[in-house]
Amino acid sequence: MTAPLTLPVDGLERRRVQRRTIAVLIAGQIISGLGIGAAVSMGALLVAAVTGSEAWSGMAATMNTLGAALFAIPLALLARRRGRRISLTTGAVTAALGAFAVVVSAVLDNPFLLLLSMAVLGIGSALNFHSRFAATDLATDSTRGRDLSLVVWSTTIGAVVGPNLAEPSDVLGRSLGLPELTGGFVIAAAAQLLGALLYAVALRPDPLLLALGPHRAVPAGPQRRAARGLAILRSNLTARRAVLATSLSHAVMVALMGMTPIHLMGHGADLTIVGITISLHIAGMFGISPVFGLLTDRVGGRAVILLGQVLLTAALLVAALGSQSNQLVAIALVLLGLGWSASNVAGSTMLSGAVPVEQRPATQGTSDLLMNLAGAGGGALAGLILAGVGFSGLALCLLMPVAVVTLDQLVRRR
Repeated sequence: MTAPLTLPVDGLERRRVQRRTIAVLIAGQIISGLGIGAAVSMGALLVAAVTGSEAWSGMAATMNTLGAALFAIPLALLARRRGRRISLTTGAVTAALGAFAVVVSAVLDNPFLLLLSMAVLGIGSALNFHSRFAATDLATDSTRGRDLSLVVWSTTIGAVVGPNLAEPSDVLGRSLGLPELTGGFVIAAAAQLLGALLYAVALRPDPLLLALGPHRAVPAGPQRRAARGLAILRSNLTARRAVLATSLSHAVMVALMGMTPIHLMGHGADLTIVGITISLHIAGMFGISPVFGLLTDRVGGRAVILLGQVLLTAALLVAALGSQSNQLVAIALVLLGLGWSASNVAGSTMLSGAVPVEQRPATQGTSDLLMNLAGAGGGALAGLILAGVGFSGLALCLLMPVAVVTLDQLVRRR
């Protein structure tokens, strides 16, 4: 049982704890981003190699995203009961086990075990989303977007470097006697274990437990059911709109990004080109997220979500028209990352501000569940669409969910 906190929840002490929390979360995101970035560019290629079919390649992103969805609610419940420190530490250890299981699956040449391991590794992605909400636990209304976006931004450092470790990690894997394309997952496992150690030691006092204060007791019975995320979303229009924007934007990003390595390799690109392209995409996802956070604090989440949809539309049109050019595909992936970043930062900030602190873990967990389920669906369909109508056709199909989010934000409803 966690000991009660005695620190005040406002004033200088609150600001000091918030600064320390942001610093720890940033360090954890850098470490875990390095591991996830090293693995993400290899996932589709490894699945294609083990299954012997490119049609299955989309299942790498799908299972990873599905795993992130499945772990979203358990992480939120654990955070509500035991705090962010325990939930982040537990999640990082589980992600490390998933990465090790991917390597074992490749050694055994077992497609089923490989896909299952990809799903377990998906908790690493769930942790990234969980961390951004942890940054808002003690934030004020005027700094919520900034604090959240700083944690999102910190993923850039590790995630951009990670895909460029494709060649060195492959050398590492071969030196260890492991199958081709598995070295990145060894790096991912080591990075997640290091991140777990950081959270366990440094994330004290726990920001969520401190913010909850008198609301720390977990509601029971009817009150607990009423506090669940879906019930809150049904009654809260602002929260519901925020979740729709983040979910569909995430589905678009996962679908196009997950198929890009397969498309590039099919057009003669090598692992270096794939790594650079994914790095540029991830730089777009996280590199200027503080700008979108500050914009959200100043002009509101709705305007920034609409900006994100404009950027996603530009990305999809460039991808559709320039699919034969590696350079244009790279530009499209950068725009895709920027559009995702604007929508994710603004939507997450809107969601955190739309509900009281005692309801945030349940609502945030439900948001991440729905977002990752949307991403998993997008990734699963992307492989089939790619096989049927090609990369350009896939990009044009993805304009539909962008239109849905745009109309939802533009229509004013009571």
